[in-house]
Amino acid sequence: MKAKKYIADFDSAAAMTRGVARFLDGKAMPAMGMMPRLFSLAASPLARAVTMSPRSVREQIYTWSGWNEAIQARKLRKVRSDGLRQWAVDQYTKRSYPCLFIGSSGGAMTHLACALGAPWLPQTFLVPVRRHGVHPDEPRQDVSWGLDHAPKLLDHNSDIQIHHMHDPNQDRLMIQHMSYFRLKLRELGKPYEEFIKEVLDPGATIFVVDCQKKWPTTKLKDRYYFQHGAVGGATIEEFHEGSPRVEKYLQRYGSHRRRWDAPEPDAERPEAEWGFEPALLDDLERFAHEGGYHLRRISYDEPRDLSPLVADLYRWWYEQRGMVANRLVAESFVLTDPWWILRTGSVPFWMVFNKEPSAEAIEAYLDERPAFDEIGMTLFSHGVESVGLVPIERWRSILNQARERGFFIGVKEKRYPRDFSVLVDFNRRIRKEIKARYPMPGPLHQSQFDKFISAYGHQYDVEIDGEPVVQRFGTHSPQARK
Repeated sequence: MKAKKYIADFDSAAAMTRGVARFLDGKAMPAMGMMPRLFSLAASPLARAVTMSPRSVREQIYTWSGWNEAIQARKLRKVRSDGLRQWAVDQYTKRSYPCLFIGSSGGAMTHLACALGAPWLPQTFLVPVRRHGVHPDEPRQDVSWGLDHAPKLLDHNSDIQIHHMHDPNQDRLMIQHMSYFRLKLRELGKPYEEFIKEVLDPGATIFVVDCQKKWPTTKLKDRYYFQHGAVGGATIEEFHEGSPRVEKYLQRYGSHRRRWDAPEPDAERPEAEWGFEPALLDDLERFAHEGGYHLRRISYDEPRDLSPLVADLYRWWYEQRGMVANRLVAESFVLTDPWWILRTGSVPFWMVFNKEPSAEAIEAYLDERPAFDEIGMTLFSHGVESVGLVPIERWRSILNQARERGFFIGVKEKRYPRDFSVLVDFNRRIRKEIKARYPMPGPLHQSQFDKFISAYGHQYDVEIDGEPVVQRFGTHSPQARK
């Protein structure tokens, strides 16, 4: 079975791979790079109609749009790890590149790869699987279902591990009729190896994107782990122990539960969507040694940790080019557009989601930087008033920190967080809200990147080439207030 049949379009890995590939081909990010296939039938007109529908109708359409992308459980035996790899490399034009990224997903990482003119190969892919009869607030039911079906995939793919993710908070609508099987590659594999040899000269650099985010998980079988909850607004403790916020949330949605009863975790392992599985690093080191490639490792604890560094890098780069870097664009989850960010001389700040940790991250960043003249923001809508959801008023207050103009991009404030039209409107609206002003630059040279890191890298929550650093907002930052 072709990989495009079982790779989720709405996932971070698929959307961000397409975004980087299109950037390298001189093209902007299409809304279809991140939209469920149901919306692709009519794109914007259908999405807008959904947005104007009653709440229950919008939720059902969103739920079934995800189901439409999921495969039948019986087809899991046809999924192949090399199909995942081949799908990724097929997104890119086969030509010479100065360097390459591989590993964890992340919006800030995509902007870094695009700045350096480099492709990115994901380690983790989402394969959604159709199922029925599992209540979103009964994770043990999902475990029982998974134990019956995961072996169909594992038996034919010895080089992957499954992170079965069940998030009843943010993914409440999606998991009503499907399970999230996130597959992590443990080996480089033939398609990746052949692609790298074809597009990189010996001596070129391979950047390993190593998000070290961990999550308590339960081992169900060899290479098969269950993860209850995910990165977002609810804490790990709330997913496993409950809280007043969780109780109110479950009551609001008419659940029979007041806290979740998940399997007892037995270890912390790489987080399902964002975490890097270190087994791949061993194979990368072997491959780099044999091929004469330079391996560099970019490590950080949280998916959001790379965002301040990349934002400051872009602002510094613009100033090196003699530009006034006075506009920040805050992106949300898969709502990104690397091409238009650079074309308009905007500073990208990627937010993982629409939850409190993301709001806190951008608030901290803005508080310790010179004020921007303009701040644009988009917000991913997941359709649920979930634990940790940031009210639209708080997002608006962040925009109000702009000296001249703060504006939402494609967001209908009264419909948030059920504003599904933003999924197609963002990439269209950003072109209307932000006009092109500067010629597209050539790639940022690695020596320039190293110059920035040498001068300022010690101030961020990022490790590069194994050297630990701690971010300190303040007078030593290249963009800190004086």
